Amino acid sequence: MNGFSRQGLWFDVTDSGPRDGEVAVLLHGWPQDHTAWDRVTPLLTAGGLRVLAPDQRGYSPSARPPGTSAYRMPELVADVAALLQEAGAERAHLVGHDWGGSVAWAFAERHPELLRSLTVLSTPHHRAMAWAFRHGDQARRSWYMAAFQVPVVPEVVLRRTLPSVLRRSGLPEPDVQRYAARFRERGAASGGLAWYRALANPLGSSGADAHVPAGGPRRITVPTTYVWGSRDPALGRAAAERTARWVVSDYRFVELDAGHWLPETRPDDVAAAVLSRAAPRADS
Repeated sequence: MNGFSRQGLWFDVTDSGPRDGEVAVLLHGWPQDHTAWDRVTPLLTAGGLRVLAPDQRGYSPSARPPGTSAYRMPELVADVAALLQEAGAERAHLVGHDWGGSVAWAFAERHPELLRSLTVLSTPHHRAMAWAFRHGDQARRSWYMAAFQVPVVPEVVLRRTLPSVLRRSGLPEPDVQRYAARFRERGAASGGLAWYRALANPLGSSGADAHVPAGGPRRITVPTTYVWGSRDPALGRAAAERTARWVVSDYRFVELDAGHWLPETRPDDVAAAVLSRAAPRADS
């Protein structure tokens, strides 16, 4: 498959690996796209997985709806469910980085029956994040989330400064150039920033209320691996260590001596974390 549609939007997808393999869905963050996984995907397919890497809403050229309501968490979760249905996958290994990690946590809350495992990179559980805003230094680290609420100005400023911002954060130069070019596409800047603007209260609760499914908060009940870089400038230790409280299934916390951009800079570690949850193929 090369994509799927939902509510009149078309989402581009790369589909790699054996069609009879267990499915892994890889969700990128901001301001990435599916190419964030280019170094990880060959390792996963070599391990027997079928890998689906979508450009999420706001990033796929034909899935950039206006406004912020289209970017609330229930819509983002429903996009992933639609992808699995289109791919004919009854269950999947779900992997998310940055904002993709937020979607992955929320999806696991709402649809554990559709998952074999959950692997989240960098982004702590949203309830742990909310706690760290009140008890740690996370509010200071996340100042940009409030700045992104201002209309228009962030788009204008970031079109000029995004490459230097990404460089300073440790992202390799080829990725810097690729993501900056995507950001300059028509509608892409506002589409990506709409994810932040859809948060009800970015510095008060880390937008945790936007994640809550019907019936209230739920703990994660699928096998879960959380991979965090100890030198991540945006996501601190307090929330990373507290995330374990929100998982009641088998839980592994992998701390790396790394920064934020784990798919791009630590693909071997990422792939190992995902593959450790997958069943070995009979022909391997």
